[in-house]
Amino acid sequence: MQDHTPARRDEEPSQDGADRQRSVSIFDVAKAAGVSHQTVSRVINRRPRVAKATRERVLEVIDELGYKPNRLARALAGGVVRSVTVLTSDTTLYGAALALRGIEEAARTAGFAVSVSVLDEASPLTPDDIAGRLARPGEPVLVIAFNAAGEGAWQALPADFPAAAVVERPREDGRTGRPEAWLDDRAAAAQATRYLLGLGHRTVHYMTIPSTTTRVGQRAEGWRDALTGAGRSVPGALEGGWSPRSGYLAARSVVADPQVTAVLCGNDDLALGVLRAAREAGRDVPGDLSVMGFDDAPYAAYTHPTLTTVRLDFEGLGRGAFGMLHRLLDPDNTPPPPLWAEPDLIVRESTGPAPHRPA
Repeated sequence: MQDHTPARRDEEPSQDGADRQRSVSIFDVAKAAGVSHQTVSRVINRRPRVAKATRERVLEVIDELGYKPNRLARALAGGVVRSVTVLTSDTTLYGAALALRGIEEAARTAGFAVSVSVLDEASPLTPDDIAGRLARPGEPVLVIAFNAAGEGAWQALPADFPAAAVVERPREDGRTGRPEAWLDDRAAAAQATRYLLGLGHRTVHYMTIPSTTTRVGQRAEGWRDALTGAGRSVPGALEGGWSPRSGYLAARSVVADPQVTAVLCGNDDLALGVLRAAREAGRDVPGDLSVMGFDDAPYAAYTHPTLTTVRLDFEGLGRGAFGMLHRLLDPDNTPPPPLWAEPDLIVRESTGPAPHRPA
């Protein structure tokens, strides 16, 4: 005999209900209830400091949406299961790779698992796109925003989403108030330019790396600041890229000019290309031409000649960015984010006094 007793709804949910349950996150509940995700977390975990009316409203929304507390809810409540997704466009770039290492080390120490999603340079992201990249719905996010793809992802995240970013130094009028960690590239580039001027060079040429936006990057602005402040001419910036090949191609026509005596590069890879172009042009480095890099990649101390550069603490920056995110998630139980080292000028063999010119 067949049993025609209607199935209980909670025993055999419809496919639509199952799909809805999987898609509903703690942030959907928070939005519908008009509260923060931290408040929803406190309600779920029966924590104090929630008004009775607010608690009832959150529980009502949870029932309406069919939300089921999951591992993310426990994570936001300070439980043992915690994770973070890192969004970055290129894990092969030196700065991004070291920042990622710093993030991973700090996260592991704090008991967080880390997943990485590599961004597509050619495809702008929407909030829905980002949500689809998370290992778990509503998972906290760290963005490495050293270029346009990373900056686009950072801007696409809602302001109230639990996230932090490693960014290019923002302008004073461009700070978002969100957790952002940066190095003062502008001041470091100005210091590097002044060092070259102090060696007697009349001016300094600069080879650019791509910036996070269409505006001039912070390193280029620091170079320009120093030249302008010293009353020197500002040559047109050389358009480089990220690789030694792009530096080589951009430098070939410039380094052949004996009037060019100093080149500051936006990274050490570009400087490698300039060294090659200088050698082909018969220019001695540093006798005829001073070449300076940026970042202090491991090979900089082993080039011929060894490369003068600016050392940047990308690992410390990554650790600091994770510390900001951790503090955002658990402000009452997390120490202040660790500090990272300031940029440091590393003088080696590739820079020297300007060549003597007859009066």
